[in-house]
Amino acid sequence: MARPRSARNRAWGPDPPLGEQLAAAGAQFGWRNLSCSACRVLFSAIDLGVQMQTSEAHIERLAVSVCTELRLARREICQDAVRLFEKDMVSAWVRSVLRPAEICGLLVGARCGHWDILSDWNVTLPGTPKPPLVPPAPPPPGAPSARLLFLTDLHWDQAYAPGSDPACKDPLCCRGGRAQGPPHAGAGYWGEYSKCDLPLHTIRNLLQHLARGPPFQLAYWTGDLPAHDVWQQSRADQLRALRTLSTLLRKYLAPLPVYPAVGNHEATPVNGFPPPYVHGNQSSAWLYGAMAEAWEGWLPPEALETLRVGGFYTPAAPPWACGLVSLNMITSAPRANFWLPDPTPPDPDRAAVQLAVPGGWVGVPVCRSCSRSLPPQVHIIGHIPPAHCLRSWSWNYYRIVNRFEGTIAAQFFGHTHVDEFEMFYDEETLSRPVSVAFVAPSVTTYINLNPGYRVYQLDGDYPGSSHMVLDHETFILNLTEANAPGAEPRWQRLYRARQAYGLPSVFPADWDGLLRRFQADERLFQQFWFFFHKGHPPREPCREACKAALLCALRSGRSADPSLCRTLRPRLPFAHVQALWRQRRLC
Repeated sequence: MARPRSARNRAWGPDPPLGEQLAAAGAQFGWRNLSCSACRVLFSAIDLGVQMQTSEAHIERLAVSVCTELRLARREICQDAVRLFEKDMVSAWVRSVLRPAEICGLLVGARCGHWDILSDWNVTLPGTPKPPLVPPAPPPPGAPSARLLFLTDLHWDQAYAPGSDPACKDPLCCRGGRAQGPPHAGAGYWGEYSKCDLPLHTIRNLLQHLARGPPFQLAYWTGDLPAHDVWQQSRADQLRALRTLSTLLRKYLAPLPVYPAVGNHEATPVNGFPPPYVHGNQSSAWLYGAMAEAWEGWLPPEALETLRVGGFYTPAAPPWACGLVSLNMITSAPRANFWLPDPTPPDPDRAAVQLAVPGGWVGVPVCRSCSRSLPPQVHIIGHIPPAHCLRSWSWNYYRIVNRFEGTIAAQFFGHTHVDEFEMFYDEETLSRPVSVAFVAPSVTTYINLNPGYRVYQLDGDYPGSSHMVLDHETFILNLTEANAPGAEPRWQRLYRARQAYGLPSVFPADWDGLLRRFQADERLFQQFWFFFHKGHPPREPCREACKAALLCALRSGRSADPSLCRTLRPRLPFAHVQALWRQRRLC
């Protein structure tokens, strides 16, 4: 069972503390309570048990003791979490060549250690020259447009209880007994500003609201269906969330075509997505098979086939004219998927195949009604944004976006729960904007947010259409108003992008220009900070360090590349900005 020491170990000291504002913005998921030193102690204990070939019961007691002593959670939650994660995590650890410092580099951040399991992998791009570029332009007068509904991060809490304690000490609150204090001190009926997820009746109310509104032409739904009670979830809980929410979407949105993507919270243990060559009870077959069954009415047979194998798909002939690629981003998320350190060479169904371009998903003519003189147009959807992913995966994805900038019409992601975007620039100069990944806000309130959703206006479905985004709107449910005595829930538009930011269009160059305006116009940036949090930002505004890190994140469509931020010329020492930037990149 002993494993060789890796020759690539590079260990640094503990991460610097992250400010409250950035923590609220991004440090909400997975290993958010795990510091560098705590991570190393925990995994050193697990590693010692594995190396000594001790029993699972001994490793369990050891891990619970360490979790409790480091105050990662109260003892009962430590026990539940260790029992849930132990078998899969130990199996992945036994296969791994990583040492504790390296695994903590993946889970906590680069300053705690470094490892990139696919560091020597480079995607093979076509040998043919890149086609001449046609700058994006507004559609001709009178051209049809299309409305795209985008839902992400619903996080239904099956135990949500109105009136319960919203300020509990557990990782997830608003569940259980009544809150102490004055009337209306407990969790609101429609949701709560705290580390709480949503009750089912709020999600149902959203779908009823959407069914009564203007029609949509299609919908993208990018995952994270269960709640954040990750220490006590079972497969039955996850499947119930999948089937219940899929049924609700079909009930209220039919006959609208819905195209889903896999979220990191769908598995149990959370983030546990083993590669396809792991078979038996530890494989992901139970989840992918259930997804194929739940989504059969939305997806054609060829899409269901790859969904069952690896959680990704591309319909050969989608109902809408533009091609679609739904990526399983969790197979490339370093601080989420603990199976990533498995050193087994990638097989044809692993994360890398999703980016295998020749004869693959981007290079094929998938746009049925596009003009023959134009390249096919493709939308890409996924849960975790590209810059949050494994460095090698993210950089290869960046290369593909550059090579096929005339083909990729738009990119859509979720996961961060906030309202943001990621820029892509040409690889030669890192100055010409080539694409933008839209990152939409969550439906859930977790943490301290209003519920929300996004609507994109697209260049419509007609011969010669670019299928690019022309504008987008963010809608919220203001919980202060909704939870007031006698009030009814009212979903309202928070803002429209072009109107709010004074944009002539929402093509990549417009977002690049907006970043430059954010630097000079403090009022405009603070307005973005307000929208970033769906109308419920932290009490303190985002000032120098926070602003430098956030602008850097918005400019970075690939992970661990501070060169993308140098044009911002931050006033703070760049090493400090980099540290904050790394902390911002949490999965």
